[in-house]
This record gives sequence, structure tokens and C-alpha cells, in this order.
Amino acid sequence: MEIIKPAQVRSEEDNRNLRESVRSIIEDVRAGGDETLLELGRKFDGCTRKALRVSREEIEAAYAEVSREEVADLQAACHNIQAFARAQRETVKPLDNFSPQPGIYLGHRIIPVNSCCCYVPGGNYPLYSTALMLAVPAKAAGVARVAACSPVVRGTAHINAKTLVAMDLAGVDEIYAVGGAQAIAAFSYGTESIRPVDIIVGPGNRYVTEAKRQCYGQVGIDFVAGPSEVMVIADGHGNPEIVAADLLAQSEHDVNAKGLLVTTDRNFAFRVMEAVEKELDGLDTADIARQSWETYGEIRLAENLEEAVEYANEYAPEHLELNVSDPDILIPSLTNYGSLFIGENTAEVFGDYASGTNHTLPTLGAARYTGGVWVGTFLKTCTHQSMTADGTRAVAPLVSRLAKGEGLSGHAAAADVRLKKSGQ
Repeated sequence: MEIIKPAQVRSEEDNRNLRESVRSIIEDVRAGGDETLLELGRKFDGCTRKALRVSREEIEAAYAEVSREEVADLQAACHNIQAFARAQRETVKPLDNFSPQPGIYLGHRIIPVNSCCCYVPGGNYPLYSTALMLAVPAKAAGVARVAACSPVVRGTAHINAKTLVAMDLAGVDEIYAVGGAQAIAAFSYGTESIRPVDIIVGPGNRYVTEAKRQCYGQVGIDFVAGPSEVMVIADGHGNPEIVAADLLAQSEHDVNAKGLLVTTDRNFAFRVMEAVEKELDGLDTADIARQSWETYGEIRLAENLEEAVEYANEYAPEHLELNVSDPDILIPSLTNYGSLFIGENTAEVFGDYASGTNHTLPTLGAARYTGGVWVGTFLKTCTHQSMTADGTRAVAPLVSRLAKGEGLSGHAAAADVRLKKSGQ
């Protein structure tokens, strides 16, 4: 496969300092609780808060700062996300009374986790859409306690108003003004004000990501995520300006984001490059988008669509767009992606905000083994079984032999005693 525009290879940076810094923050939060969270808020965000939990009065004040049209837009997006999450929930069914042989009855229950924390980043942009993407499926799953947190707007005492409104519309039960690795530590181990949760979901910077990695086991997580990425497969029949817009929409996230085009048409590749440069000239976020595109943006020329699909499955992109004349032909062969956007009408940004699918997706190849956040992220499939006396008599000798073969005589005895009690 020919590389028309190469990308800089991501260096394996020395993360020892990051790991040690995050480990220290986690230990400090475990030892110092709320006071440490407040101190770190002052240090990193210039936060002037005295209390971590956001009050109902603050939420109502946030509504007063947001226009009716903005609230209506959030409600419309929330409706689509909620409708899809509820439809997904209906596909996850309990199973009961399955019998692999007479007298043995198996099944499973679908049980929501008791609590979760939705981490909503602040950073360069107020990602209020993420509040909807995390809390709505948690509620649809039936999570009893949905908490959310986000850092304050730098130098203030308050979370971004639209983020607060989005959290409230999504049904969040508890909101806390705390971010960074310290927030992950607090919801993993608990403090005086924050009860620990069963699972933490949501994206964040590298400190948040490292904290999730270190706290995993004490708490569940969705996955460890990296910089955002999009891959577009194009056959040259589409509009180069549309492809350029989609590549830059991803590039503007941050300087480490990646936009990647794989096309079978050399002329189309160069037309897209020209369109990217033209759009950058008028883009408000051009400083970030240009650096991202110039550093990590990439264009590859495939011999055919089969080679493009093979590369997509190898790369496992977070977002995968099919800008080809007949996308249905490719879909059965595509197996590794976070979310798929089919046809030129389907912009990746539609999924980012309002079409209804989730935008919290695996990156850096994680789509090889996991999908994105969805209602099932908050559900446990827990098995059960029961047996009749005849079922016990039928299976116990087999279990006894298998256990003895492994040298586990206590296991064998637990099976044999049932045969003795039943008169066998």
C-alpha cells in the first residue's frame, strides 16, 4: 500500500514519570480524602470551591445561563441516545431453564451494576455531549446510583453550565466538581463526601487514563482510551470537501488526534489534501487541527477496496467511515472498528452528538477486542443452575472423574457425597 501523506510514528514515550505522578495522587487522595481533592482542585484548576458536590441550586443556576434553544438541542440529542439505549437494552435477555441434559437446568440473569461514575472531561472544550453519552445508557441499564464528575472551568468554582444541564437532563443522581486522576481515585476508593462506585466510564487526558489503569480491579472501567481517530475508506466517487471536513473534525480534538484516509483513487487523494488546506484557512480551531493533521494525518493509496478493508481490520480505528459507491459490499468483511458510518450522508460528527449511537469508543487498536460504551457496559450476565436428583446422579460420576484427574480430591468428594446420599 502506497503512502501518499505519511504520518509521524507515535513514539513510545517514557511513562515512568506519569505513572509515578498518578500513583502519588491516588495515594494522597486515599490518605487525605476531601481535603486533598480540594487542594488539588486549587492547584490544577484554580478551583475556589468549598464543597465537592454540586447543589440543586447550582444546577438551576446553570439552566438560567443556558438558552432555551440550547436546552432544546440537548433534549433532542438526549431523546435519540435514550431511544437507542433502550432498544439495545431490550436485546439483552435473561435465559432460564435451558437443559443440556435431563435433570440439569441452567440460566442467566441480566443485572445492572449498583453504581457508576461518568467522567466528563473539561479540558480544551466543554464536552457536554459526553455527559449524555455516559449517563443515558447507564440509566437505561437500570443503574440505581449514577454519579458524574467534571473539572470546573479553570479559575472558577463551577462546572461548565451546559455540562451541568446535560448531566441533569441525562438523569444523573449526584454531580461532583472534581476532575483529573484525583477524581478517578476518589470514585475508586471513596472519600468523606464521595462513595466509591462499581464502574467508572468516560474519556480523559493521559492522567485520567493512567489513573483508570491503576485503579482497575478496585473499580471496573470501560476501557483505556487514547487520542481520538477516524479512518475514511473512499473509492473516489465522493466529495473531497466532505472527506476533508470529516478528517479535520477529528483533528481539531487535540494535537494528538489522527485523521486517516485510505482511498483507491490517487487523484481523489490529492483533491482531499487540497480541500484540507482550504478548510484550514477558515477554521477557528486551525491551530490545533493543523498541527494534528500535519503530524498524524495520513493518506494511503490502496490497490483495491479489499486491501483497504484488510488494512482497516488491522488498524481497528475508533471511527470508520465508508465513503464508497456501494458500502454494503464491504460491511460483512469489516470486523474491527469502534463505530461504523455508512455512506457519504453519514458524518462521524452525527454520532458524536445526536444520531443516537455512543461516541465513547475504543482507540489505539482496542476495537480488536471491545466495542464502545453502551447499555451493556453497565450490565452483568450472572449464571445460575439447579438440578433434580436424577440430574445429580447423572452428572456426579463425570465430575468426580474429571476432578480426580486434576488431583482435586476435595472437588471429587463434593460430587461423590451426593451420590452416597442418594443411595448410588
